[in-house]
Amino acid sequence: MIRKGTWFALAVASTLAGCGGRQPPAAPQAPAEVGVLTLAPRSAGIVDELPGRTVAYRVAEVRPQVSGIVQKRMFEEGSEVHAGEQLYQIDAATYGVALRSAEAALQRAVARRESAKLLQERYVPLRQANAVSQQEYDDAVAGFASADADVAAAKAQVEAARINLVYCQVLAPISGRIGRTLVTEGALVTSQQATPLALVQQLDPIYVDITQSSVDKLKLQRALESGALSRDERNQAEVSLTLEDGSEYAERGKLQFAEVSVDPSTGAVLLRALFPNPRRELLPGMFVRAQLTQAVKRDALLVPQRGVTRNQRGEAVVLVVDGDVVAERTVTAERAIGNEWLISDGLKTGDRVILDGVQKVRPGVAVRAVEIAAQSSADAGSASDVAQR
Repeated sequence: MIRKGTWFALAVASTLAGCGGRQPPAAPQAPAEVGVLTLAPRSAGIVDELPGRTVAYRVAEVRPQVSGIVQKRMFEEGSEVHAGEQLYQIDAATYGVALRSAEAALQRAVARRESAKLLQERYVPLRQANAVSQQEYDDAVAGFASADADVAAAKAQVEAARINLVYCQVLAPISGRIGRTLVTEGALVTSQQATPLALVQQLDPIYVDITQSSVDKLKLQRALESGALSRDERNQAEVSLTLEDGSEYAERGKLQFAEVSVDPSTGAVLLRALFPNPRRELLPGMFVRAQLTQAVKRDALLVPQRGVTRNQRGEAVVLVVDGDVVAERTVTAERAIGNEWLISDGLKTGDRVILDGVQKVRPGVAVRAVEIAAQSSADAGSASDVAQR
């Protein structure tokens, strides 16, 4: 049996225990702090990234202009050569003999002309005295003219023989880097052969042939005509390159021209840019990606890429601060410009886009917005891009 006093003590103890375990009401939490960027329109260059191939500035196939045996190669494969530098020596013995024979023929022609000249001069007084017939005098005049023509022909033969002798020294047609030799000493070459002896390519400067879809070119023209975009007169011709390994090429190029026709097999237009290549870093045939500024959007709304995410439907969304509350906006991210997205729909001037603290807030939550400078947000985005690379 439990006594009354015991029941009373147990009840008091239970009441005290219940009071001791009850927590006081929690204090309300302060709104989370987020970094925002207030959107303002600004000019942005519309940069198209297009595929391209490098092409040598000048290419010359070294070919023999006379036939003969190659006696000597006079260059190092892969070296730089200068225009007029001797590359090969072809056996010149027969061409030397031909030159001496032509010179002897010239001397005979000169002697015959001298004889014909003297005969003509002798017939002049004889004709005046009617000592010779008119026919004989005319034959003497014609004989001198024929002998004079023979001298001219003999001089031409001497010049041709001398040229052939010079052609035995195969010279570099242009300055540039020469590749491997396709013939060796002792090889027989001919003046009409299809295979070149070697290839010389000028690599500084160097061309980059860029292909742009004719559809994209038409869209650009329509946007320029409608006023949605304007022509960038200062930078439209400047081109930068990304190499095959993803690195940026240090030199900037200039757009030279665009083809006036579309390639029917690819539906693309060829654009040609010229780049300095002092370190010979670019070699013919390399695949590159060219960044070409062709137009400017004057009232562009740009959002750093870290402020744009994707929802479950794959749509681009941003979080903005509307008053003091977070709201979600579905936007149209038209293209990437550097480390920013060009927003064509879903945002307006003055919207405060959340850049810092996106992960710790959700739509409908009250927050405290702290403004981020546009330059600081761009720098942070660039640092993030570098870290990801």
